[in-house]
Amino acid sequence: VHKLRDMEAVSVLFAVCQMGDRVVLVARSRKPEVDAGALMREFGGGGHHYAASATVKNATIFQIREKILRTLAEKIIPRRTAADLMASPVRHASVENTMTDVHYLLTRYNINVVPVFRKEETVGIITRQVVEKALFHGLGNESVEEYMNTDFDTVGPQEGIERVQEIIIGKNQRLIPVVSDGQVTGIITRTGFLRFLHDVRDVVQPGPEEDIPSEGVLARKKLIHNLMRELLPVRVFDLLAGAGEVAERLGMKAYVVGGFVRDLVMRNHNIDADIVVEGDGIAFSEAFSQEYPCRVRPHHKFGTAVLVFPDGYKIDVATARVEYYREPAALPTVEYSSLKLDLYRRDFTINTLAVRLNPGVFGELIDFFGGQRDIKERVLRILHSLSFVEDPSRILRAMRFERRFGFAIGRHTQNLIRNTVRLDLIERLPKPRLFSELELILKEEEPIGILKRLASFGIGPSLHPKITLDKAQIALLEETSEILVWFSLLFLEEKVERWAVLFLALLNPLSPEEAKKFAADLGIGRWLRDWVRLAKDDATDITHRLLSARVVSRKFVYDCLNPLPNEVILYLMAKAKSNDIKRYISLYFTQLKYVRPIIKGKDLQALGYSPGPLYKEIMDEVLERKFVGDLRTKADEMSFVLSHFPKS
Repeated sequence: VHKLRDMEAVSVLFAVCQMGDRVVLVARSRKPEVDAGALMREFGGGGHHYAASATVKNATIFQIREKILRTLAEKIIPRRTAADLMASPVRHASVENTMTDVHYLLTRYNINVVPVFRKEETVGIITRQVVEKALFHGLGNESVEEYMNTDFDTVGPQEGIERVQEIIIGKNQRLIPVVSDGQVTGIITRTGFLRFLHDVRDVVQPGPEEDIPSEGVLARKKLIHNLMRELLPVRVFDLLAGAGEVAERLGMKAYVVGGFVRDLVMRNHNIDADIVVEGDGIAFSEAFSQEYPCRVRPHHKFGTAVLVFPDGYKIDVATARVEYYREPAALPTVEYSSLKLDLYRRDFTINTLAVRLNPGVFGELIDFFGGQRDIKERVLRILHSLSFVEDPSRILRAMRFERRFGFAIGRHTQNLIRNTVRLDLIERLPKPRLFSELELILKEEEPIGILKRLASFGIGPSLHPKITLDKAQIALLEETSEILVWFSLLFLEEKVERWAVLFLALLNPLSPEEAKKFAADLGIGRWLRDWVRLAKDDATDITHRLLSARVVSRKFVYDCLNPLPNEVILYLMAKAKSNDIKRYISLYFTQLKYVRPIIKGKDLQALGYSPGPLYKEIMDEVLERKFVGDLRTKADEMSFVLSHFPKS
């Protein structure tokens, strides 16, 4: 019967079998409304809610079948619906309300969450937590429409409890509007639903584990021990297991968290592990280093440490902590906390997954905020409505993750991005933090797509007023990308910093002085600041020299371009409107750059030439002749020197 139920995927099944003078009944139920035990007791049998049986003498199968149908009509528990749980009338905010207005509403009625109406339609949900954070950041006069959660589910009055449970527990939605014919007739709150579960907990007692129903329940924990063993290098797996054992002995709890777990679930390669400890991260690190040879670099202010192994491999360790921001775009203030609060301070739901490391629970995946669901649905969602206000750099990260993983930014998250851009909060970011995110974008495999996405939200001017990311600038960036592909196909020994070439192209609309100031404000390295200067000053002069020269010899092309870094030359090639410039640069990389005289100074000395300025004159002349193919061997070069530079 059990196998038949599973094969047919039915929720309630009765099996009736004639065996001699007896009829055997077996009942299975996955529905709270159908109590198998109560039904079988009507036939002299028994059991529990989900599984029961009975034996009846001196009856036929047809008699039993008819009695089952009659008994079902009498004994079936009325199906609980959303209408049974909802509260009415509905206290609500309006899209015209400010955050201060909503705070007054929440306080007046002592509630923690309300729907937001536009006329009679529910268009969002706002929580006390979001409202109070907004007031803390001085956003009390902002419209509630800017920060309400617009990504929510509704139910109809006749919707079953399973659906309510899925939304409140599975999707972590604190309030569900109950909608009938387009009108909100009531709301179901998380507190109300939990109270309902408490009230009915004794009505339905589950039987053996195999009979517990799974409909409407989304698992928030699961074991990924085997996945870890399959995907992780043995050494990394053993280090994580060892971390759990050390934490256990210290009476602490250790977890591997964040992007490492995200990529594990997505089956992407990533061995950059971050461990969070509920306890003392530095004490844990010191104890770990006693058993696994590594150096500990502690940061006592934040309770963090870096474990550095002899081969250079690193593991970051942090004490579980919570962050809050004193003002928008400010650096966070840190306090120690629990794992859940530590994960809540992160950027996106997909980065909030954690895996237990302690023995006995090793490999148990923890998902407080629906990260598994969003990975499955390929949606990028922010954790709370003020996340971008607190750290606007997360907007650039959202664009980067969206492109890298092939996800779509959630509707509510998109609304929050637009609002943050409207408030010009990105401009408040410390410029070095802004550059860190920009550099990561330019290092992605498809940076142009990310920059186009930034343009679609109007983010360019937030970086610099002249970085508009308009069609002309995007066209230059695309041309730069194509030039970089061309260069890579030359298979030269020298590699280039691809992202730096794109950075120079990004700064193309800026004047030389603006570009130098912007580069300095970003806090970039001296080498990149020098490249910006060369790209803005020398490159323009070189272009003019190449185009205005009456005769452009190979040696002249070499002398013009050779002082510049490859990255600056490639930027010059991308921005050049003249095909002559592109041809000269192509010639330089393919035929000139790596040509060198075979003879050395010691050879000239052996020929009787005294060291001095003459050596440079000789080498330049030899190089020019090599460019045109006159000198191929060392003997050719020495013969040329003797014939063209008589010894005094």
